[in-house]
Amino acid sequence: MNATLKITRIGNSAGIILPREILSHLGAEVGETLTVVTTPGGIELRAEEPDFDAQMAAAREVMARRKRALRELAK
Repeated sequence: MNATLKITRIGNSAGIILPREILSHLGAEVGETLTVVTTPGGIELRAEEPDFDAQMAAAREVMARRKRALRELAK
């Protein structure tokens, strides 16, 4: 899907308006949060995964508890 979007001024910032087709393609709705990922070709918009924050918190907890083991594995 290719689309041309115009950058508009929003206060002191800038923004774009996403057409309904793009929102549908992303699986997102008005009011939801999108994640912006930098790629070699530009940027990528992704719909936020609902349990991503919980997964990251669990991973950080494990990394904190197993810091020594992870350091040894990294060698």
